[in-house]
Amino acid sequence: MALGFDAVGFAPPRIDERDRDRLREYISNREYGDMSWMAKNAHVRMDPKVLWPDVKSVVVLGLNYAPAVRPAGTENPEIARISVYAQNRDYHDIVKKRLKQLASWMVKRWECQVKIFVDTAPVLEKALASQSGIGWFGKHGNIVSRKFGSWLFLGEVFTDLELEPDEPAKDRCGSCDRCMSACPTGAITSPGKLDPRRCISYLTIEHKGEIPEAFHVAIGNRVYGCDECLSACPWNRFAPQTTEPGLIPRPGLIAPRLGDLIELDDPGFRRFFSGSPIKRIGSQRFLRNAGICEKNSRS
Repeated sequence: MALGFDAVGFAPPRIDERDRDRLREYISNREYGDMSWMAKNAHVRMDPKVLWPDVKSVVVLGLNYAPAVRPAGTENPEIARISVYAQNRDYHDIVKKRLKQLASWMVKRWECQVKIFVDTAPVLEKALASQSGIGWFGKHGNIVSRKFGSWLFLGEVFTDLELEPDEPAKDRCGSCDRCMSACPTGAITSPGKLDPRRCISYLTIEHKGEIPEAFHVAIGNRVYGCDECLSACPWNRFAPQTTEPGLIPRPGLIAPRLGDLIELDDPGFRRFFSGSPIKRIGSQRFLRNAGICEKNSRS
């Protein structure tokens, strides 16, 4: 597409009861851990019209961030592993810039009202993406696309235009459960159900306190995030490498030396991860992760 998005779909501004039930169960079991904002804004997530009463349609956009090759683990204890999505620029900035361009064009073309969202508002993005036909809920709980596999960033434009919705995506996972068996901590407890409190991505990114020792060995040399469930998905064999320069991994973040990361002070951390989403967690949380990886490397 002209603005650089790789997928687009149109969804009605409502959340299926199945997805609402998922959220209710998630909150009832307090599975959100440190992400208390999930419970605080649950009523808004369940109904886009609570967020904006005038919305009549949702334009869902996808941006491919597939790497050139499948992320592979390394047995070298001196090398740190960083999730693919964080190996270059912060995707929030990239997606938001393009959404603003699209929204501006829509306003000029149809004199409509619009609001844009990229992961930072109480919007059930994956539920809307599934309804828009972009992809379906994989057993790992993320959206899977026939064309881009598990590597899609999502963004939305809410509008008061009446747009014809697309057909919801059909679940094509079948009997495959590779993503479930690939999880190092067993965080995918059943198809489509992820317990974040066991997830390495949650523990190394969202969790603010000390990481329970029971998960230290499983973390291995992952200093930020985990791609195991995503990269295990067979649909990724169809995914072309991203063409977005800001999402192509920069050399220094593909396989950085753990020893170099351990030595970063706060100013050094900010310089090294300038423009990266990793900077969001702060140097103390990052060094907490690196310390666990360093302990694992010694053993």
